[in-house]
Amino acid sequence: MAFPRMVRVRQSFPRPRVEDVPAAVRQALSQISLPVKAGDRVAVGAGSRGIADIATIVRATVDHLKALGARPFVIPAMGSHGGATPEGQLSVLAHYGITEAAMGCPLRATMEVVQVGEALGLPVWLDRTAAEADWIGVVNRVKPHTDFKGTIESGCFKMLTIGLGKQKGAAQYHRANVQHGYETVITAVGREMLARARIAFGLGIVENAYDETAKVQAFTAADLEAGERALLKDARDWMMRLPFSPLDVLVVEEMGKNISGAGMDSNVIGRPTNPHEPFPADPKILWIVVLDLTRESYGNAMGIGNGDFTTRRLVEKIDMKATLINCLTACAPNGAKIPATFDSDRDAIEAALDTIGLTPPERARVVRVKNTLTLGEIEVSEVFLPEVEKREDLALAGEPRPLRFDAAGTLVPLGH
Repeated sequence: MAFPRMVRVRQSFPRPRVEDVPAAVRQALSQISLPVKAGDRVAVGAGSRGIADIATIVRATVDHLKALGARPFVIPAMGSHGGATPEGQLSVLAHYGITEAAMGCPLRATMEVVQVGEALGLPVWLDRTAAEADWIGVVNRVKPHTDFKGTIESGCFKMLTIGLGKQKGAAQYHRANVQHGYETVITAVGREMLARARIAFGLGIVENAYDETAKVQAFTAADLEAGERALLKDARDWMMRLPFSPLDVLVVEEMGKNISGAGMDSNVIGRPTNPHEPFPADPKILWIVVLDLTRESYGNAMGIGNGDFTTRRLVEKIDMKATLINCLTACAPNGAKIPATFDSDRDAIEAALDTIGLTPPERARVVRVKNTLTLGEIEVSEVFLPEVEKREDLALAGEPRPLRFDAAGTLVPLGH
């Protein structure tokens, strides 16, 4: 097959960023009226994947609480992740750099929950260790969710709801989403948590398109909902996107939980993992070829079902138990479906190009990315050159050349 020639392109996105992250955290927390007093035990919830400076931010939060005379400790607030075990969740935190040594405080993990209220006719669950503390704070990135669109999506409210609800709460709320919708559930349960639990603060993080901390803002319980809605608008304005639509083929070198909760960010590929919510189908992509699974995913291939073609090396890395726990908890079993599987990258890409209809493969509209979190430098097929030259946000970074494979048919990585 005659593959299309590809050319490297650099995308430009807005780039606000925080230069001194610990100082920004201290300033944000100093600007609100924290109810925390000397001697208070404060549970600090953390645990969302892919946050660039998460260990630095959590440590700065702990240090600020210590400076107030409080006794902070960190808890995993990640629903069913880490295999839905305390040990697994501590292991995930350790991978993020959140350990007792690094944080300078204890880490406490449990999957036990207690009921603290009721919303939508359902019990509202809270991590038992957090419930036993004097105060609770949550630290999370605010960003567009991978499964639904609303005015409140992924952030502190979601962590209050699904993260601190552990496996029991996460499973219940995802089931409720089928009837009520994500935004309704997250908002209703989050409000009940704020009313019934001792929530001292939420620390919202917004990142720019380059995976850098762009903004850190703290909120009291009373201000958290409105504050998070405002941060979501910033996150949407600053997020990365693919430069073209429609596409015949998108080649994704790697997917993984450290890249997106959905493995491949559905806001980038236009394919949600959840079938119960309307989702904007933009960009329009005929076929997605996904080649590998990151080591940091620990075998969790949630979202592999959004691919159409894949490789044997990716499939052999899948821990189906961990993947199914995640997918079934999210009521999205389709996220675990295995695409058409090929022995090499070359075979998978060739199969995709062979099924795009009457367009000759060398004229196909193809975009290649490292992953859906890294879109600053990508490759596009030669057919896009006239469009690239018209765009101020795009710049050529090389000459057109064929896709390169090694002797085993493995695609030479971007940047090599």
